[in-house]
Amino acid sequence: MVGHKLIVGAIAILGLAGCAADLPQGEVTARDVTSRQVTLPAELPPMKAFASSRIEAPTRPNGEIAGDFLDLAFQLESGRSLPVLSRFEGPVTIAVTGRAPAALGTDLDRLLRRLRIEAGIDIRRTETGPASITLEVVTKSALQRAVPGAACFVAPNVSSWAEYKAARRTAQTDWTRLRERTRMAVFIPGDVSPQEMRDCLHEEVAQALGPVNDLYRLSDSVFNDDNFHTVLTGFDMLVLRAYYAPELRSGMTRTDVAARLPAILSRLNPAGGYGVPQPVAPTPVAWKEAIETALGGRESTTVRREAAGRAVSIARAQGWHDTRLAFSLFALGRLNLGVNSDIALASFREAETIYRTAPGTALQAAHMGVQLAAHALSLGNAETAIRIADSHLATVSKAQNAVLLSTLMMIKAEALDHLGRVHEAQLVRLDSLGWARYGFGSEAEVGARLIEIAAIAPGGRI
Repeated sequence: MVGHKLIVGAIAILGLAGCAADLPQGEVTARDVTSRQVTLPAELPPMKAFASSRIEAPTRPNGEIAGDFLDLAFQLESGRSLPVLSRFEGPVTIAVTGRAPAALGTDLDRLLRRLRIEAGIDIRRTETGPASITLEVVTKSALQRAVPGAACFVAPNVSSWAEYKAARRTAQTDWTRLRERTRMAVFIPGDVSPQEMRDCLHEEVAQALGPVNDLYRLSDSVFNDDNFHTVLTGFDMLVLRAYYAPELRSGMTRTDVAARLPAILSRLNPAGGYGVPQPVAPTPVAWKEAIETALGGRESTTVRREAAGRAVSIARAQGWHDTRLAFSLFALGRLNLGVNSDIALASFREAETIYRTAPGTALQAAHMGVQLAAHALSLGNAETAIRIADSHLATVSKAQNAVLLSTLMMIKAEALDHLGRVHEAQLVRLDSLGWARYGFGSEAEVGARLIEIAAIAPGGRI
């Protein structure tokens, strides 16, 4: 059993774009762009990187957070219960092995700094001797063969890829037998974009330290397989700080921890009040299975589309008007891109309405906004496309999502071109490329996204 981050995929936008709506996703190349040649500069600008910054504290009441903490700490993603709390007792060290790109080391140092300051965890890198956490860089193909559908994962009681392969499916790597953490291994791919490596780094190191569960009901956390949040949030840091509070220790039962949580959270998050853990109705297994089928890559697109529709139906039948319904609609919209633009657009619009009214979901609304901005651009509504893009740029930058940030900027640049504001468009597009290098990685991927955005713009581009 492993805690792992699901593959959700990059932002797809082509299917909402006018006459491109009937094309399969990705079926646009430079040959399709006829009104002007879309090319990368001879020399791309330097890769941009987000500065480490303190994330805002959660705003939800502590009683609600306590319920989330217990479900995160005492349950696995599979639904199996964990009998006791397990954590590292004492200072934590982390070592990096394998072929690690330079960008990974920079992002790891920033993450460890945040964990020390915001979560209060005594954690340091080590170059010698055995480490509490071993971060091993492997190839994406090797990782996928081991755990299909996982972008990266964490395993207990091992310190290397070879040891994991020998011990998988044995008592050694069984989370339910864990009483205290002494050795953990995090496996991430080294042949993906810098952002994908960083996203894996944040979630998997956090799970090596604390919760290994994910909850779809959480709108403010990386402990959620919707993958909207890709760096640790204020909620996540509070959960980790509580995990390592001196009042707790490895081996405590759920009842033991529940009794101590109100005082712990009151001390760590006084704005949240003194709240006892609030029970939350579990999300139906049928909805989880439908969402995981829709997001997975092992079934045909038709089966995945049907699963997304089933998730929406279950959410409506449950009477949900929260982020679970919105996420179901998002999945349905994604899977109808290039197939049925009316369903896709309606799904994104309804999801955006939910996300705009729910507290703390501005980032999720931005993911809907990129779809709506692309649609406005395809219709020639350049001012609308610019307005939508501009309304989300600050949120996306704060969330440190370079893929979404660069895509919004590319849409804005095309819209500025459409209005004849060519110089402004060039500046915005050039700025977008630095973020795109971090978000997409290779020049080929950056160029493909530029072509995709140019293809949806009006004026004979496809």
